[in-house]
Parts: sequence; C-alpha cells; structure tokens
Amino acid sequence: MLEIRGLDVHYGQAHVLQGVTLDVGAQPLAVIGRNGMGKTTLCQTVMGMVAASGGEVRFEGRPLVGLAPNKVAGHGIALVPQGRRTFPSLTVHEHMILASRGRRGGWTIERIYETFPRLAERRKNGGTQLSGGEQQMLAISRALLANPRLVIMDEPSEGLAPVIVDHLVEVLRRLPSEGMGLLLVEQNLGVATDVCPEVAIMVNGRIATRMPSATLLADDAAQRRYLGVSAGAHH
Repeated sequence: MLEIRGLDVHYGQAHVLQGVTLDVGAQPLAVIGRNGMGKTTLCQTVMGMVAASGGEVRFEGRPLVGLAPNKVAGHGIALVPQGRRTFPSLTVHEHMILASRGRRGGWTIERIYETFPRLAERRKNGGTQLSGGEQQMLAISRALLANPRLVIMDEPSEGLAPVIVDHLVEVLRRLPSEGMGLLLVEQNLGVATDVCPEVAIMVNGRIATRMPSATLLADDAAQRRYLGVSAGAHH
C-alpha cells in the first residue's frame, strides 16, 4: 500500500531521516523508538508537510514526494498529528461535519458517536472545552471520517488515561477488517504491540530493524537497547 524507499530529510545541517525504507501493507505496522529519532518527521514527510531531500514515497503505486498535503490526503491518506490540533472555535459536531464532507464509507458521524460516546455528550462543546483525551478522540474521529485507505497516527495514546487507551486499542484493532491500513507511531510499547502484529524500530533517523511484535515482547534486551525500557514498564 505504502512504499518508502531511501527517504532522506535534512533540517539545515541535520540529517533527520537517513535512507528510510519501509513498506506498509494490509497489516497494521507500528514504528517505535525513543524521542528525537525521526518518527514524527517520517509522518510529516509522507503527508507532504516536510520536504524530502531524497528517496521516494509511493502510495498504491502513485508517487507522493513533492505533492502538497491536501493532494496527499486526496489520494486516501489521513494523518492524526501529534498534539491533536483541534480548532478552538468549532464545536465537536462542527468538526465532524467538516471532516465528513463529501466522504463516503463505513465511518459516519453516527458511528463516531456510537464508538466515542464522550464525544456525543460533548457535541456542542468547543475544542478548548475538551479534555486532552476528548481532543484526541476528536482528532482520531476526524481522520476516520475521511474514510481513508491508510491512516497514519502519531503518538495517539500520549497523555491519555489507561481506560481511554484500552478503548483506543480496541478501535484501532478493528480497522484492518474494514480495509483500512494503519501506520502507528507510538512510544507506548504495549499499545504498539497490542494493535500491530509487526513493529519497525527507528534509531537515529533509520529503520534499525523490523520484527514481529511477539518477538520484541519476548526480548527484554532488545527493548532496553532500542527503547531504553522493558515491556513491564508499559500499558
């Protein structure tokens, strides 16, 4: 579905992404790694928000490098950015209407409200009147309402209460059965491995290794080496 080949990104002198090669197919894939390894830059480069200095990105065979973010989205990719980015002046329901405009597919506003009852309760509230968890649900809902072929999520569990994280994991695990691809960037090893059967580990702007989630969960030494943690500390 998504093919990334030899992707390079520079910020001034800094070589942030260094020849990243990655494929995302029908199975959800998690990209994990410590902070500052280039995970957010990878999401932003695929979406056309950051310019690549080399390499290529293809989605269902079409080249994406050099396209504006709205054109990338038009090809069927939705991003849930880190930090949520909701509009303070719009109510929850207005966000939903905006996100679902002209889109057809399995995700409707009604279904969003069934999936996230908190948002239904808050439908008349503005973006600033929502808790962090509610804002995150709203950001995820906006992406799903676009009914994309692929959704990219950058740290969706960050700052959420455990009960909301569990609910989020349930929702994300259902996406493949609806024909929706998922690239999940996550700090939380428990979330990454609960949702995705495979993980790619990013170290200093490169994909260091890719392995089944079960393999990483069983290997404490690898967790410490790549993430500085072990699974016992998570989820």
